[in-house]
Amino acid sequence: MRKGIIAAGLAVLLATGAAQVPAVAQVAGGGAAATSDWRTIAPENLLVIDTPKGRILVEVSPVAAPNHAERIRTLANQGFYDGLKFHRVIPDFMAQTGDPLGTGEGGSDLPDLKAEFSFRRGRDAGFVAVPNAGEGVRGLVGSLPVQTQPDAQMMITADFKVEAHGLFCPGVLGMARAGAPDSANSQFFLMMGDRDQLNGVYTAFGRVVSGLDVVGKLNKGSDAEDGKVANPDVMTHVRMASALPEGERPTVRVMNAGSAAFAERIAATRTARGGSFSICDVQPVAEIVGG
Repeated sequence: MRKGIIAAGLAVLLATGAAQVPAVAQVAGGGAAATSDWRTIAPENLLVIDTPKGRILVEVSPVAAPNHAERIRTLANQGFYDGLKFHRVIPDFMAQTGDPLGTGEGGSDLPDLKAEFSFRRGRDAGFVAVPNAGEGVRGLVGSLPVQTQPDAQMMITADFKVEAHGLFCPGVLGMARAGAPDSANSQFFLMMGDRDQLNGVYTAFGRVVSGLDVVGKLNKGSDAEDGKVANPDVMTHVRMASALPEGERPTVRVMNAGSAAFAERIAATRTARGGSFSICDVQPVAEIVGG
């Protein structure tokens, strides 16, 4: 498999829990909450994936992986992904697509990408810590769950930044690759479960903010064939929101991770989950305006 998630140890990867659906509201205008509680996703960072099962909206994170973000923008706006299959779908794990061959062996004509498994985070990255959410310092950069060194480390680094990497929680967008770290090209996957085994060894560079339930409805593959789907669903149309006509362009507001309203949601989730609470329990809260 040239461009798939490596199959070795797959039985272990399938052992953990199921995805959770982000809270999403379809509204005609602004929400009732304070404006400061919300931020609007830039249209150049909003990936719009239409499928027969429904629409999936993904916030792409150029902070975490600028080259991967640019690649997905380029291919989406070229129409490269239109009609491509979700060729590998494993329940409670992930749905993989982006291969023009539909086999897991193909890619685009563009060169393979250098790995961006981690990134340097400054204070301007907008990191919001979520205490007691798992090993080390964990929190959110935008919608993306990350693990990072603490801010205090910035004072002893030459660039006043610290190391961070995305975490593969439900809804996270990752880039598929072959065995070599620098072999990612066009194929990507959307997580339906959480997999610590992928953290720091695959590039995480976005998150589903609406339509995780659609990802869960995609036709599944069999375990015996490593998730290969016999009757795969397709992406009918894929563009960045910025490339869509203005009247067809969705506008998505996401609750600020640092807002009091979101902190209340995190506290309620932590209480409900008890000792099993983790950063993967913290899902984006989004409002879709128009589109």
